[in-house]
Amino acid sequence: MNVISFTNLGRKMMMDTQLLMNKVAIITGAGSGMGAAMAKLFAKEGAKVVAADLNIDNANKVIKDIQADGYEAAAIKVNVADRQDISSMFAFAKDHYDHVDILVNNAGIMDNMAAIGDLEDDEWHKVMAVNTDSVMYGMREAIREFLPKHTGVILNIASIGGTNGARAGAAYTASKHAVVGLTKNTAYMYANEGIRVNAIAPGGIQTNIAQTMGNINEFGMKRQMTGMQTSPKPGSPEEIADTALFLVSDKAAYITGAVLPVDGGWTAY
Repeated sequence: MNVISFTNLGRKMMMDTQLLMNKVAIITGAGSGMGAAMAKLFAKEGAKVVAADLNIDNANKVIKDIQADGYEAAAIKVNVADRQDISSMFAFAKDHYDHVDILVNNAGIMDNMAAIGDLEDDEWHKVMAVNTDSVMYGMREAIREFLPKHTGVILNIASIGGTNGARAGAAYTASKHAVVGLTKNTAYMYANEGIRVNAIAPGGIQTNIAQTMGNINEFGMKRQMTGMQTSPKPGSPEEIADTALFLVSDKAAYITGAVLPVDGGWTAY
């Protein structure tokens, strides 16, 4: 007589319903905030996660949490503004897990709210390097990985600052508008190649991005703050992760080129 192990049965049933079973996902900026929430959720849903972050200590804490729950993850220190680091990140993922199925370009920084008249060259180049160049580097590497097998998913974390003009300073606003453009262009270019590219445009989310602002420009901040009274309560990183999970899963198989606001209705005003 066969004895059924209800523990093993339950585990098998859970695995059968995991949305990312056997997928390999790279997530940048995975050491905190939205990236950490995505890394943990994706792993829970069956993905093998590569958690990339400039702060390797934070990334290691995230993967320890993931591994403690019985899932697979590995961490790597990555400066996303460095093209070679992006290439090394993909090589690391393939060395550990053989291939890559999903790339989430999440890492980003805020500017100092400076309007164009006060914008310094150093601020512009720093923000564009982290928020835009990194996305281009990552997408280019992913496309080269995905094209031969005619499958793959890219998800970019943009911002409502990339769809509206009064959510940040000139540098951040331009950088995220560029991410929206890269998302739509790449989605169209490779729509017939089995590759999907989408973006999430978060509103006010409870993360540590404000710590990257530096010396705040008073004029820019004052102008930007006029719209803050229309903002709902801040969202959570987990709410962004839930949306991300859907977009990178096969449940969203017919969605590409979309830029989805997750902002509690802020841009509805």
